[in-house]
Amino acid sequence: STYRNQGRWREAEQLEVQVMETSSRVLGDEHPDTLISMNNLAFTLKGQGIYDKAISLLEKCCQLQLRVLGQEHPHTILSLEALQAWRVENLSLKPAQKSLSF
Repeated sequence: STYRNQGRWREAEQLEVQVMETSSRVLGDEHPDTLISMNNLAFTLKGQGIYDKAISLLEKCCQLQLRVLGQEHPHTILSLEALQAWRVENLSLKPAQKSLSF
């Protein structure tokens, strides 16, 4: 998160991928710490403008959070809110991106 906060997106992404993969391997795909890592990576991808990949990863994270943590857990609620906002934002960006390709 320090790299992300400093705008060092590539370094943040590399480290977060490493953390998520290690957490998944050691703790399991559904462990709360793995889900936090997945959520962090999604935010870093979005910060880099990689919207489709970020949304896809956050969708997976939300599905797992709902199953593991439940719909009332604060992490689940925040992730679902972010996912909804990202989807709306991504839809509003799509036409602008297409019009730039002329």
